[in-house]
Amino acid sequence: MTPPSPAPERILALDALRGIAVIGIVGMNVHAFALPGPAYYNPLSYGAVSPVDYWVWLASFVFIEDKFRTLFAMLFGAGCLILIERAGAAPWRAHYARMAVLLVIGLAHATLLASNDVLRAYALAGMAMPLLAGLSARALVAVALGLLVVHVALGLVALGQPLVALYAGVGGADALLWAERQFGHDTPTILKLLEQGREGLGERAVRRSLAIPAQLATVMASLPLNLSAVVLGMGLWRGGMLRGEWRTFRLQRVAGLAALAALPGLLLLAVWLVQTGFPAALVGPVALVLSAPFDMLLALSYAALAMAFLNSDNGLTRRLAMVGRLSLTNYLMTSVILSAIFASWGLGLFGEVSRWQALALGLVPVAAMLVWSPPWVERLGQGPFERLWRSGARALS
Repeated sequence: MTPPSPAPERILALDALRGIAVIGIVGMNVHAFALPGPAYYNPLSYGAVSPVDYWVWLASFVFIEDKFRTLFAMLFGAGCLILIERAGAAPWRAHYARMAVLLVIGLAHATLLASNDVLRAYALAGMAMPLLAGLSARALVAVALGLLVVHVALGLVALGQPLVALYAGVGGADALLWAERQFGHDTPTILKLLEQGREGLGERAVRRSLAIPAQLATVMASLPLNLSAVVLGMGLWRGGMLRGEWRTFRLQRVAGLAALAALPGLLLLAVWLVQTGFPAALVGPVALVLSAPFDMLLALSYAALAMAFLNSDNGLTRRLAMVGRLSLTNYLMTSVILSAIFASWGLGLFGEVSRWQALALGLVPVAAMLVWSPPWVERLGQGPFERLWRSGARALS
C-alpha cells in the first residue's frame, strides 16, 4: 500500500479563483430567485422596465451567464483530482462517498431553496471521474472538447424543432408554444410562476420533493456540458496551469486568445437576439446551446487571468482566497440570503423588482461572503458545510 502523500501547501491564486467563481455565480443566481424562470434568459419575459435592464441583460449574457458556473465546475474537477492524487492507492471509495454526500446536499438545496442548484450536476458528473483520472492533460482536454461537441449536438436536436418552425414556418405550433412557455412571455405561465414563487416554505418543500425525479432527468440532460467543464478543470490541473506552474506571459496569452475567440461570438449572438426581438424559439438554443463553447472559452480566460495576477499575497487576494476556501458554504449561504430577500418567508420581493434592481440586491450576499469568510477561516479553518461534507463522506466510506 502506498501511504497518502502529505497535504501540499495551498495555492493562493487557486483559492482566490474559487472565490471569484462563487461570487460571480451570484450575478445570475439572483435572477433565478427574483424573477420568473423565463426571465433568467429573456429580458422581455419579465422584469425589464427601463433601458438599464437591457444593458444589465447584455452585460450578464456576455460576461456572467454560464461563465462562472463553468469556472466553478472546472475548479470542482480540479479539486476532486487533487484529493484523488493525494489519497494514494485505491481512492475511489472515498471519492464516490464524497459524490454521494454532495448529491444529497444538492437535492436538499434544490428542494428547499435554489431550483437551479448546480451541486446535483457536479455530483453526477463526478461519478465518471474514475474513468478519466488516469488520463494525461492533453487527453483530458480532448475529452472535454468532445463532450462539449456532444452537448451542442444533442442540444440542437432537443431545441431545434421550435427554431426550425420559427424560421422555416413549417408546422411546429406545439413546439413554438412549448418554447414560449419556457423562454418567452406566455402570460398564463408567467402568472403561474409568480404565484408559485410566493408559496410558503412547506408548500415549496412538498412540491419540489415530488419533482425530484424530474429534477434529476433535467440534470442528466445537462451532464455532457457539466462533465466537459469538470474534465477541463482536471486537465488544467494536470497540465500545471491551475497548479500555478505556468509563467505569467503564457497565462496572459491564453487569456487573450480565449477572450478574442469568445467575445465576438457572444456579441454576435446577443445582436441576433436583439434584432429578432428575443423570440422564445431562439432564446433557448442561444442561451443553452450555441453560447456554450464561447462560455467555456471565456471561463478559461478568467481562470488564466486569475492565475496570472492573483499570485501575490496582498489583502484583496487573501480575502478572495478565504471566500474560495469556504466555496461550498458560501454557495449555500448565498441561497439562504437571497431567499431571505425574495421568498415569501423573507421580505417577499419575488417578482417585485426589475432586472437591474435584482442585480443590485445580489451585492448583499457578495458583501456578506467578503466580510464573514476571513474571520471564519482564521479562527475555525474549514467551513461548516465543508466539514459536513467531509464528515458525511468519511462516515459513508
